[in-house]
Amino acid sequence: MAREYHVIDADAHVLEPLDLWANYIDPKFADQAPSVVVRDDGKEALALSGKVLGSKRGIGVAGGIGARDGVVCSDTMSYSDGKPGGFDPHKRIPDMDLDGIDAAFLFPTLGLFAGAIDDPALAAAVCRAYNRWIVDYCSSYPDRLFGIGMLPLQSVELAIEEMKFIRNVLGLRAACIRPTPYSEKMIYHRDYAPFWSAAEDLDLAIAFHEGAGAAMVQVGSDRFSTPGARHIVVHTMEMMMAAASVIWGGVCERHPKVKIGFMESGGGWIAPWIDRMDRHFDDHDMNDSDLTIRPSDLFRRNCWISFEPVEGTLGLLADYIGPENILWATDYPHPDGFFPGAPAMVREKLALLPAETRHMVMAGGAMAFYGLG
Repeated sequence: MAREYHVIDADAHVLEPLDLWANYIDPKFADQAPSVVVRDDGKEALALSGKVLGSKRGIGVAGGIGARDGVVCSDTMSYSDGKPGGFDPHKRIPDMDLDGIDAAFLFPTLGLFAGAIDDPALAAAVCRAYNRWIVDYCSSYPDRLFGIGMLPLQSVELAIEEMKFIRNVLGLRAACIRPTPYSEKMIYHRDYAPFWSAAEDLDLAIAFHEGAGAAMVQVGSDRFSTPGARHIVVHTMEMMMAAASVIWGGVCERHPKVKIGFMESGGGWIAPWIDRMDRHFDDHDMNDSDLTIRPSDLFRRNCWISFEPVEGTLGLLADYIGPENILWATDYPHPDGFFPGAPAMVREKLALLPAETRHMVMAGGAMAFYGLG
């Protein structure tokens, strides 16, 4: 009997084991495999592509779920001390059961740094190793844990090759890229047209997901120096520009079957953002988009956005945006994540809305985006 899905976490994370790339990467790249090192300040970082990557707080905070409530002091943690369910699927399932979560879609943690790799071939090898590993991680619970693949967008050709591999060989339903520009080109650039065509042809959802301190040029990082301020600015503003790129920049209109998700950036900004694009679409003097379809209609046809459980606008915007286009997420086991209690927080925001709207937000939107059922 097929599992029914009523509560779906659309954006949780794994904590990659420290030997992942040593065990899974193509041997010819073994001497360039990502590894964890200790900086001069005593904080752990990721050594990758000749760079030492990570925020000022170090990567040890990555598994510090509970830090937002003051339960965990993430600044003193080592990476290996992170939430056990991040590393071990058998320890993750009881945490999901505690919150009544039927399924979780799993994004990388250390893997988010792969966008900073300069060599396309190395980037492809790092992504291939991760993608093979995440399938193994999820294999014990194939109807509850679903991996999100990584793509080496440093090369369109290699990215398409990996898309075909993860969809046709590994059976993954979605892949992630950073909203931050690769190779100094915005994602609507015509050079990316084959990438978006492949996503359509493979029925592979593409999720934009930002990462903190990950060595790519990020908007606002030159104006804000503290982790909290950067997290406020970078995650949301990079995603806003990615949304403008795929909608106003014509990706959605040129590729009508593509499915695009905006993850871990909050959700409340999307309503005024598509309103503003509509306003410029309707202004004959300002419409330089070449669009023939209103931006809001393109969003509702092609896009999904993830709200955080504490967002007060969720209930207000569900019907305006379209509940079938809304996702929610725990961000487990990251320090700013929501565990336990995330589904209850979301239900509270939806309490006055119709049952069908509540179902679409809690599970239906994720099922549609990820092609589940």
